[in-house]
Amino acid sequence: MKNRQPAYQPTSRSKAIKAGAAASAAALSLLLAACGGQTTSAEAGTGEKVDGGTIRYAHLQEPACVYGGWVQQAFLSRQVLDSLVSQAEDGSIVPWLAEKWKVSEDQLTWTLTLKPGLEFTDGTPLDAQAVSDNFEFWQAGGNGTVQAHIGDYYSSSRAIDAKTLEVKLSDPFTPFLSALSQSYFGIQSPTALESRSEAENCEAPIGSGPFTVGEWKRGQSITFNRNDAYDSAPQNAKHQGPAYVDSVVWSFIQDNTSRFGSLASGESDAIGEVPTVDFDTAKTQFDVQQFLTPGRPVTLSLNTVEGPFTDVKVRQAFAYSADRKAVVDSAFLGVVPFEGNGTVSSSTPGYNPDVAADYPFDVEKANVLLDEAGWTGRSAEGSRTKDGKELEVKIVFGLNSTVTAEGATALQNLQEQVKATGFKVTLVPATQAELFSGQFSTPDTYDAQLGYWTSPHAGILHINFRQNTEQKPNPANTTFYNNAKIENVILKANSAKTTAEANKLYGEAQQLLSDEAVAVGLYTQTSSVASNPKLKDIWLEASQGEPVFHDAYFTE
Repeated sequence: MKNRQPAYQPTSRSKAIKAGAAASAAALSLLLAACGGQTTSAEAGTGEKVDGGTIRYAHLQEPACVYGGWVQQAFLSRQVLDSLVSQAEDGSIVPWLAEKWKVSEDQLTWTLTLKPGLEFTDGTPLDAQAVSDNFEFWQAGGNGTVQAHIGDYYSSSRAIDAKTLEVKLSDPFTPFLSALSQSYFGIQSPTALESRSEAENCEAPIGSGPFTVGEWKRGQSITFNRNDAYDSAPQNAKHQGPAYVDSVVWSFIQDNTSRFGSLASGESDAIGEVPTVDFDTAKTQFDVQQFLTPGRPVTLSLNTVEGPFTDVKVRQAFAYSADRKAVVDSAFLGVVPFEGNGTVSSSTPGYNPDVAADYPFDVEKANVLLDEAGWTGRSAEGSRTKDGKELEVKIVFGLNSTVTAEGATALQNLQEQVKATGFKVTLVPATQAELFSGQFSTPDTYDAQLGYWTSPHAGILHINFRQNTEQKPNPANTTFYNNAKIENVILKANSAKTTAEANKLYGEAQQLLSDEAVAVGLYTQTSSVASNPKLKDIWLEASQGEPVFHDAYFTE
């Protein structure tokens, strides 16, 4: 049973397609545009390959750590840490640090065989014991996102010998390998984890990847330096061996105009999160890639235990009250696709497309539902009232952390649209520090919160909608919605024996959640890169969309 995949497999939904190509509905569920946009000259960047050099890359967000549980940290750690497996563009799982694997008939025991001769950059052997130590580190709280993915399934791990790792699960978890392909599961040196401070491992984790962490100038840039001994790239890499470039200077430029301007002026060789206002221009001058992130899209999680959204009719009325597609198209200029399914993104295996159409723009339906819910009065400003109280909704969002400037514009557009049915929306932009410190994590702090979760599998439903109880809290359940029946459907899907069975159950769970209107979808989370045509072979990995610089090189 070598390299046996779990019954539940990712599909090729996240595979890149050519920028500017005519997109069918199916293609939109994969990527809008990627891999080789048009250039101003047919000869641009087609010269001889140059070894060495420094890639100057500009990104939007600066996280507090290189390693952690936020996708922006995964973007950084992907340059430094290798994972056990990788997800290919067609959705299959391919070898990386693990060269083969098998799973027992009951799907409770996974046996992974590591490549021989692996080492971390501090000289520590990267053997089965080191990987087992990482599993224990994650389970002990080393990465909350890892715990969210496998914490309810991981039981134990042990090194059978130097190359062979055995992982025991408490229940079958068919997306297991898919979960492992994410950079949250990057393997760190156990020597570094034990001997260095938490702050040191936060700022400069020790891995076995193509680069090491160099100087971090807070508020400016991080430098990644080539690991000259690197020889453990994933099977889907474009080459084996060390990186072609000497280093990557990863700068942080929050302002969209300045970030794109740095590419246009030649100050940067590549930029991330291409501003939508510049997207068409970028495609005519640079190579542009865009990735539709699987997992949960950018969604309004509605607080179901306090405030006006405790009433399902009010939740449904809110969903009907805005032309959300028009809101998104206007804010993102058609570059980022609308997503009506608030629980699973279209690029995720097991996506239920029917759910996306459940709440079309319908003011009449919204008004009927609000009347039935008792919000029959109107204030002088036009807001609905009930028992003398206005129908006010406070929406919290992380500006320039989880939500871009375009996303904030989409919220402002929605704020205006829902006025017609009587919703008074107050927008509350939260700083990165406020959001990640938990300041807006309890039911009394918001009525709705805008956010997303990346995941290459539909088991994201278990993360976001596992019940949140006093005995077993679930901070990822930002709707605070508890439903044992729906949770049971998701659990059955996670342990299904076939892809068809898993997808059927995931689709059923999405429909049940949509019926309750606990989450209102807005748009698909994306990552994008625009690069100078003379810089070749940057690619966006397929589980989360991080840019990979190991294969990149300059041409003359």
